[in-house]
Amino acid sequence: MRATVLSLSLVLACTGSAVSVAQESGMSFFVTSEGPGQGADLGGLQGADAHCSTLAEAAGVTGKTWAAYLSTSDVDARDRIGSGPWVNAKGEVIAENVDALHGGQNGISKQRALNEKGEVVNGRGDQPNRHDILTGSLPDGTAHEATCENWTSSGDGSAMVGHHDRMGLNDSAEAQSWNSSHPSRGCSQESLRGTGGDGLFYCFATN
Repeated sequence: MRATVLSLSLVLACTGSAVSVAQESGMSFFVTSEGPGQGADLGGLQGADAHCSTLAEAAGVTGKTWAAYLSTSDVDARDRIGSGPWVNAKGEVIAENVDALHGGQNGISKQRALNEKGEVVNGRGDQPNRHDILTGSLPDGTAHEATCENWTSSGDGSAMVGHHDRMGLNDSAEAQSWNSSHPSRGCSQESLRGTGGDGLFYCFATN
């Protein structure tokens, strides 16, 4: 019984620590620790935004309006996320503004593109690799045609993804792009995992 109580105390302490990190930093950017579970069917932009809000609130960050960094056929991701600046769960600056975010002056890397709990997200070389982040976007943050039917499909189609760890099969700009690396093989959870993803996406606070 004593061992069980001690184990529970450790779990609660670790959980509380992750929450306090997010609270103290004023977190305004994170990679989702998990997707809704239906592949690239996120319930459209509204569903994706709601998922960002749910995860942020669970991490102890309240009073912010969250937007998923996702483009659709008539919406550009860069126009959805506010004006910045944005910081991760540890208070590290990701970008001062939209232009810096898309101009190569951002702080997105494996060590800084943390999830809402302040944890590093698996990248290339980890098991499982989860570095394919859904964006549906071109490098400048405007819409790409691959959006899995505007984030409503978990079947055929594809989604443009970026690499949060800035790593790929080579040293090309595409392989190192955080928001526009390559299309996925499909829109299902299985298909996303097949190319090194897990249905994760970026969330930015707009205020």
